[in-house]
Amino acid sequence: MQLSFSASDLLDRDYFSKSDPMVVIYKKGRDGALSELGRTEVVLNSVNPAWITKHNITYHFEVVQTLVFRVYDVDTQFHNVDVKMLKLDEQQFLGEATCVLSQIMTRSDRTLSLDLEQREGSSRSNRPRKHGKIIVHAEECISSKTTTEMILRCSDLEYKDLFSRSDPFLVISKVGEGGTKIPVCRTEVLKNELKPIWKPVFLNIQKVGSKENPLVIECFNFNSNGKHDLIGKVQKSLADLEKLHSSRQGENLFLPTSVGHENHNKVLKSQLFVDKFSVSVQHTFLDYLAGGYELNFMVAIDFTASNGNPRLPDSLHYIDPSGRLNAYQKAIVEVGEVLQFYDYDKRFPAWGFGARPIDGPVSHCFNLNGSSHYCEVEGIQGIMMAYTSALLNVSLAGPTLFGPVISHAALIASQSLANGGQKYFVLLIITDGVVTDLQETKDALVKASDLPLSILIIGVGGADFKEMEILDADKGDRLESSTGRVASRDIVQFVPLRDVQSGEISVVQALLAELPSQFLTYMRTRDIKPNVDD
Repeated sequence: MQLSFSASDLLDRDYFSKSDPMVVIYKKGRDGALSELGRTEVVLNSVNPAWITKHNITYHFEVVQTLVFRVYDVDTQFHNVDVKMLKLDEQQFLGEATCVLSQIMTRSDRTLSLDLEQREGSSRSNRPRKHGKIIVHAEECISSKTTTEMILRCSDLEYKDLFSRSDPFLVISKVGEGGTKIPVCRTEVLKNELKPIWKPVFLNIQKVGSKENPLVIECFNFNSNGKHDLIGKVQKSLADLEKLHSSRQGENLFLPTSVGHENHNKVLKSQLFVDKFSVSVQHTFLDYLAGGYELNFMVAIDFTASNGNPRLPDSLHYIDPSGRLNAYQKAIVEVGEVLQFYDYDKRFPAWGFGARPIDGPVSHCFNLNGSSHYCEVEGIQGIMMAYTSALLNVSLAGPTLFGPVISHAALIASQSLANGGQKYFVLLIITDGVVTDLQETKDALVKASDLPLSILIIGVGGADFKEMEILDADKGDRLESSTGRVASRDIVQFVPLRDVQSGEISVVQALLAELPSQFLTYMRTRDIKPNVDD
C-alpha cells in the first residue's frame, strides 16, 4: 500500500509565520514499542499542508498493524537539512494520531481522518486544545490488475539453420521514450519448427502502458551461443492485436534492411496470427473491501467434560484470577482482534457445544450469552464475558459434535446470501478433542462449501489431533459426503494451538493468512465482482 498525508487546522507555533510541518510515521509493536518507518518532506508556512512524499507499507491481513503519525513543526534553521537527519527533540511537537491499517483499508475511499492529540501524560493545561486533524489515504500500488492472454503463432517462417528448420521464439517489447525497446515478455523456444504455436502469453496492461501503446514483437531463431538471428518482426499495439484476432487474419513480418544510406523494411511471406485474445481483471481482496464487502466473525467453544473441571487450575477452561489468559481466551483474542476490523457492527454470533445448560439436556449448539432468542454479543469483550459467564451456568458434558454448530453457521450464511448481503462469514471453532460425529461433520462441510463461509478450527490441549487434519483439505483430498458429493472448495483450516510457542508470526496468524485466498476463490468461481470503479 502507498500512504499519503494531509492535515487541517494544525497548531500555529511560529510567531511571525505559520508552522512548517512534517509527518513522522511509526509502527507500534505488540509490546507498545515504536519503530520509525519514514518521514515526509517539510511543507513551509502552512497549517493545512498536503505532503507530496508517499510512504509504502506492506499490508498483512493476518496481523494488526498499528500505525502512529506524529506531526512536528520544523525550526527555520533546519530547513536545509535532509529530513532523515533532523533530531526530533529539536523540533516542536504539534500532535499525534494512531490507527490500525485495517481501519483505512475497510473505508470505501480508503481515507481516514484522525484527530491529532498531545502525547499521553503531557497535558500542560487543563483546558482541552484542538490540535487539528491528519488525513491518511491509502492506495494499492498495483495501478492496473487487467491482464491480456494471447496465443500467438507464425506461418511460413524462413529457414535460418543450414541443416535443420529454425528454432523460433518471440520477444515482446514495449517502446519507451526515445524509441528504446524494453522487453516485457518472451516465449519458449520451439525446436525445429516453421509453423510454431507458442504457449499462452500473459501481459499485464500496466506493464505495457496501455492497450494503445506500440509493441514490437520480434521472432528470433535460437542459437546456443546467445547470438540469436532475427527472422522478422511486427509493430502492433494490444488494440491492433485484438483486431487481428477478431479478423482472423495474419500480419506479415518484416525485416529491416539497409540500402545505401536509407533504411527499408523488407516485407516477408511469414505471418503472425493471434489465435486467442482475452482480457481479464483480477480483483484483489482489498477491492472487495473497498466495494463494501465485510467479514462476519462467529465463534463456537467446546464445553465437553474432557476440558477438565473449570474450577481447577489444570483445566483448559480455568479462569486465572491473575488475568493470564487460558488457551480458549488466547484463541478468541488472536483471531478476533484481527477480524473485528472487517465486521462493521462488531456484533458476533457466539455459541457453545457439548454442555448441559441449567435444567436442560446436553446441547451441541447453545447461545453463549444464555439467551434463548439471540446469539450475538458485542465485540471481542462481549465474547470473553459471555464465555466466562457460561462456565458458571453450564455443566460440561459430551460428546464432541461439530455438525450442529457448522449447520447453524451455514444457515446464517445462506440467509445472508439469499438477501443479497455483501458478507463473507468466518466461523472459529475452538476444541480440545477429536470430533465424534466425523461423517456428519463432513456432510455439513460439503454442504457449506457452496456458501460464503470459511471455518477455522483451533485445537487446544494435548490431544492427538491427527484425525482432525482429515477435515483440512490442504493436507489431503477434498472432503466427500456420505452421498458421494465432493466439496466444491476447501473451507476448513485446522491448527493445534500448542505449535504457537516459537517464531514471530504465530500459527494463528498463519491460519488467518489463508483467509483472503479462500474469500477470492469463492468470489472468482462465482464470478462475483466488487462494486468498485476499475
